[in-house]
Amino acid sequence: MVTFKLPLSVLLLFLQLNIFLCSAEVLYIPVTKDTTTLRYITEVGQRTPLVPIKLLVHLGGRSLLVDCDKGYKSSTYKSAVCNSTQCSFAKSHACGDCIFKSQLQPGCNNNTCYIWGENPLINSFHDRAEIAEDVLTIGSTPGVHVTWSRFIFTCLLDQDMMRLLAKGVTGIAGFGRESPISLPNQLALDPRFTRKFGLCLSSSTRSRGVIFIGSGPYNIYNPKKIDISKDLVYTKLIANKRGGFVASEEYYIQVSSIRVAGKDVPLNKTLLSINKKNGVGGTRISTATPFTILHTSIYDAFKTAFIKALPKNVTLVDPPIKQFGVCFSSKNIKSTNTGPDLPVIDVVLHKPSAFWRIYGTNSVVQVNKDVMCLAFVGQDQTWEPSIVIGGHQMEENLLVFDLPGKNIGFSSSLKLQQTSCSKYDNTTLG
Repeated sequence: MVTFKLPLSVLLLFLQLNIFLCSAEVLYIPVTKDTTTLRYITEVGQRTPLVPIKLLVHLGGRSLLVDCDKGYKSSTYKSAVCNSTQCSFAKSHACGDCIFKSQLQPGCNNNTCYIWGENPLINSFHDRAEIAEDVLTIGSTPGVHVTWSRFIFTCLLDQDMMRLLAKGVTGIAGFGRESPISLPNQLALDPRFTRKFGLCLSSSTRSRGVIFIGSGPYNIYNPKKIDISKDLVYTKLIANKRGGFVASEEYYIQVSSIRVAGKDVPLNKTLLSINKKNGVGGTRISTATPFTILHTSIYDAFKTAFIKALPKNVTLVDPPIKQFGVCFSSKNIKSTNTGPDLPVIDVVLHKPSAFWRIYGTNSVVQVNKDVMCLAFVGQDQTWEPSIVIGGHQMEENLLVFDLPGKNIGFSSSLKLQQTSCSKYDNTTLG
């Protein structure tokens, strides 16, 4: 077999010219919910010989970031050369030599280039994430399985940057919107895919959800095949030119109000907009946050509205878990196909008729046999987004990120269609 190795610039041009000659497909990336951290993990194959590596799913990540400090061994690893096409493509901010180790190794090479590495769980950055290439395999049934011989990623030698990652997780899968080497942007260089992906997180730690890469369809079974990307509510992605030394790759949307049981919650609307001077405020979407965080003033008003809308026979109880501010007995709560029968929550987007509806299964969490808690957290967000939409609220919903169109689409609970995010693979369903 003959293998051709083209310069990256030539390869990119080739892919762009041939994008209209290939049929569109969908790449399925399985995602599991970690039992301990309640965060979302995916697995890819990397290196030669191939090694399975587990990665934290981070919507705002710049790249596929790998911990190279624990025996990274690969015959196909190649660090980028300073001022090379790879460095400029990845938007490197600096070049340098190995200063952390006595011998050269992956993550510590001479005359190479760097971008910022990030761990969202500790809100920390590192300025020497080495840009490199290696073999990558990604994808699962029923979609295509892809192998890249020279996938660009970042290699980091700093154990402190890996703090709080789940057991066995050795890196971060970045899905950032602008970075050319984030997973969706780099995978879209393959003409079968596009810069569009769908996020469908499972609520169970025993069954996998999925990230769809490509234009669709995004099929789920109930047992009939359903394209769950139809009939979504779309709103614009908002750029946040947040100040500081690192530009934000995060996903922000406009939230104009919150309704509980059909009634507007009285909010300080100023907090719902991004402050153009310092980038704080507004609403961000985060897979690194287990439960939606609300600025304390928003949370207090929201909590009051939710309690007021609860059925009269529901008894409030002291929160058994410190992070939750509102808990109640579940004895008199009826069950529906969308979870506990509780006041619906509407996150109103750019206009009153465009809203994302959250039902009981996503608004509360069962903390013990007899107690439920409102699954939202009040927190001082003075220098952060006023609202951070967390994983629990996104579970069993589809969110579609259309990067060229700068839009994001929301379904409501897939339970309304008698299905779930885990039912994406008809080859494993009974």
